[in-house]
Amino acid sequence: MDRSGEGYKSVDKTQNEERKFLKCLVPPLMAAIVALSPLCNTPVSLGQTIDGQKGATLFHRACIGCHDSGGNIIQPGATLFLKDLERNGVDKEEEIYQVTYYGKGRMPGFGENCTPRGQCTFGPRLQEDEIKLLAEFVKSQADRGWPSIETDGE
Repeated sequence: MDRSGEGYKSVDKTQNEERKFLKCLVPPLMAAIVALSPLCNTPVSLGQTIDGQKGATLFHRACIGCHDSGGNIIQPGATLFLKDLERNGVDKEEEIYQVTYYGKGRMPGFGENCTPRGQCTFGPRLQEDEIKLLAEFVKSQADRGWPSIETDGE
């Protein structure tokens, strides 16, 4: 460096340019951090978690014999995967509820007031709120591609 201080000026100029560049990056980075933070993406409520666990427990109790992991051992084209639910016109919670309550095809109905008797299960019946939890659970699992199921141990 020479004695006039020219070398120091170029270092200061480079540092100032770097600071300006970093200052330009701060607002978009902060926006990304806030958008991806848990403050903006609230976790599932405890009530939803408990309902999901109850739905999983009911599924294990009443459905898993035929529909293990969302499949269907009786009728392969009638799985609980979203593509099959859509093709069969049962891809909404209400439609899943109706099929679970009254049955359809080879699927027996599990509702307390299911008729005709031959279409209904001969095993234990489910209450309306239980079928609603099952329909929510099946729809949620179908939307997520049937990830592993955790129950609350009931």
